Amino acid sequence: MANKNEQEFVKHITPRSEDFSQWYTDVILQTGLVDYAPVRGCMVIKPYGYAIWERIQQEMDKRFKATGHENCYMPMLIPESLLLKEAEHVEGFAPEVAWVTQGGTETLQERLAIRPTSETIFCTMYAKWVQSWRDLPLKYNQWCSVMRWEKSTRPFLRTSEFLWQEGHTIHATVEEAEQETMQMLEIYREVAEDILALPVYCGRKSEKEKFAGARATYSMEAMMQDGKALQAGTSHFFGTNFSQAYGIQFLNKEGKLEYAQETSWGVSTRLIGAIIMTHGDERGLRLPPNIAPIQAVVLPIAAHKPGVLEGAKAVADRLSAAGIRVHFDARDTVSPGWKFNEWELKGVPVRIEVGPRDLANGQAMIARRDTFEKKALPLEGLEDAIRALLVEIQQTMFEQAKAFRDEHTRVVHTYDELCAAVDGGFAKGMWCGDPACEEKLKAEMNATTRNMPFDQTPCGDVCCICGKPADKVMYFAKAY
Repeated sequence: MANKNEQEFVKHITPRSEDFSQWYTDVILQTGLVDYAPVRGCMVIKPYGYAIWERIQQEMDKRFKATGHENCYMPMLIPESLLLKEAEHVEGFAPEVAWVTQGGTETLQERLAIRPTSETIFCTMYAKWVQSWRDLPLKYNQWCSVMRWEKSTRPFLRTSEFLWQEGHTIHATVEEAEQETMQMLEIYREVAEDILALPVYCGRKSEKEKFAGARATYSMEAMMQDGKALQAGTSHFFGTNFSQAYGIQFLNKEGKLEYAQETSWGVSTRLIGAIIMTHGDERGLRLPPNIAPIQAVVLPIAAHKPGVLEGAKAVADRLSAAGIRVHFDARDTVSPGWKFNEWELKGVPVRIEVGPRDLANGQAMIARRDTFEKKALPLEGLEDAIRALLVEIQQTMFEQAKAFRDEHTRVVHTYDELCAAVDGGFAKGMWCGDPACEEKLKAEMNATTRNMPFDQTPCGDVCCICGKPADKVMYFAKAY
């Protein structure tokens, strides 16, 4: 375990226990993930932050393509007439839409919405492209930014403009569309848990909390270290809600016209916020190896001594050739202690120190970011040892996060128990399905229903809010 000196806190980061919100702000700024933009509610994602997003993109995108999806790109401007076609959808997004009303010096005859999401433009094009059942399914995804004119913003978690992917698919049958909806939710869960070390609860949203225009919305919900939930991804079954509004029809095998069945699904850069708030500590970031842009940093110690710089560089080159994402830090303008602090702040999973004594002994000193443990490892076979260590760190971080979530999830039976549980975690209880209960919880506790798990084994027989008979198991929490 780490000694007292190793555990010394970074002085310029506010302790989590003192002010979690300020701690989060300190971490994202001090680690160089983002900076504030001169545009209201927007952020500048700096290279280190964008590198994490690129890793998320790569992991998601290869899974999308493996399941038959293709990437495309749609315009960011949507004519108002298109947006108005699906009433429930436009009502849900109306308060957040930013509008373009002038082009050059001319006032536009029709306002153009900066996309808050792209169902409307996808549907318009699908109606043009589809005639027969032979044209189906269409399984398209786009990586882009969207804009929602948020009143209150925080980098990564909720900004006026943010990066995301949005998948939009159309199918010939309900069964195919429902299967697609579940498949994409499972892909999200796999990336969250296996790559981000982010344990999630998956399930169906209530009618009140579902996506505007969907027949069913499914989500994955993660818990942050302050006990609040974060919706980390959603997958929606639209049925024919949009295809009827936009005229997406096809001739089935019997020669009859049918409306296509549609799905939509997306995750965004708020996943980076989830990584920070799930794994970070008083020293800054702790990045799971599978998502870390840099998995190991190699530092020459006493680099001015003969052979040290070359020996350390050789170690870095070997690790890189073995497929490990490695950075060689040969800067001579800062001390090794400064570098230790900087790379711990940035959350690099493994630090490798190579000095003259290490080279003489045929070893390197290895420091884990997750536990601060240090030990010497032989240079011979170091590649395999580091790969195994990265796997161990990944698993340890997931288990730590899962243990925290499980410890802060309580089964509740009464409203008093529910109120106590959501003040620092998830509550799992029975719900009658009445939106009035959701409104009461929101008004009195600023908490919401999160999702209904697929395992609906009852944990009682009455609603934990109103006491009426209930047959739905629901997770409740305060949320970002």
